Amino acid sequence: MSSDGCGKNEQLEFAGENRTDSGIDSYRSILKSEEPQDPGTDPSGPREKFSTGEERLDSAYGSSSITGESLTELVEGCTLSSGQEEQNYSSELSEQENLLTTITNEGDTSLHLAIIHEEDVITQCLIEIFPKEVLDIQNNLYQSPLHLATYLKLTNVVRSLVEKGASLELQDHDGNTALHVACQHGQTDCAREMTKNISPTKLALILETQNWRGLACLHLAALNRHHQIMKLLMKKGADLNIQEGTSGKTALHLAVELHDLTSVDLLLSRGANVDAAMFNGCTPLHLAVGRQDTAIANLLCQSGADTMLRNMEGETALDLADGNDNILALFPFDDIQISGRSVVGVKF
Repeated sequence: MSSDGCGKNEQLEFAGENRTDSGIDSYRSILKSEEPQDPGTDPSGPREKFSTGEERLDSAYGSSSITGESLTELVEGCTLSSGQEEQNYSSELSEQENLLTTITNEGDTSLHLAIIHEEDVITQCLIEIFPKEVLDIQNNLYQSPLHLATYLKLTNVVRSLVEKGASLELQDHDGNTALHVACQHGQTDCAREMTKNISPTKLALILETQNWRGLACLHLAALNRHHQIMKLLMKKGADLNIQEGTSGKTALHLAVELHDLTSVDLLLSRGANVDAAMFNGCTPLHLAVGRQDTAIANLLCQSGADTMLRNMEGETALDLADGNDNILALFPFDDIQISGRSVVGVKF
């Protein structure tokens, strides 16, 4: 739909505006450092641990001279003894600031790199050292440290970032928040950490946030059959009937399309609207019948689905049965006429 495309452009433009103040300037001012130096070219051995949908899987590998070893030296240097001479202290502090304020060509901070290298001790130290503004710096793919920790299923890091106040609202280049990432990749523990100590009002806004494909967190969980995360989101008050932005499908529509009986049953048992209509008027029953899925069509009918609702083509679910006797048997016919005479109470 053209209107959807316009909305997406607006979202991307908005994201670009936010990116101009991602925290880098305040980061530098806090540590009173010079402009960051261009990173070296010494690769540090990539491991393809996560994918962002782009060719670049790791925003730091092969582009930065900051390695796990140099990060270790950096953090150890941050615990200087108070007995050191002032001159040595100033010299080492200046060196630390240069490292701490380095932003790679890909926009990664030392915290991004520590997370990518899965250096837990170093990561925890940096989280403790850095102010909140630094925790929310986004790299060139608009990934915050919280995004990366979630991709890599680093639950302890996610917990520490959330406790320190890292933003849950930041969206990456696909429009995904860190919670979107958890829902897409089945990171239940990470999702639990991001939703356990947040106000219902703020959480509701995050749960309603759509990525650039128009998908909210519940949609992603349903699309990927992550039933535990679906239960968690429902418990936290997710809107079961929220429509994705391209065709108006709810999580129930998506589950029906996937022939995911477990998700369909779960959604219906928690109160999802069995007759929710897409933008074209199709209900979940239309989709189930159109896909010849007798089991799901039966479950929808048992849950009270209206068999007489018509889509924008004027079709009822019955019209889509296409002679399938198992599907037709689900529909009571009390208005059929043969040679002008009504046939009541007949099932086929």
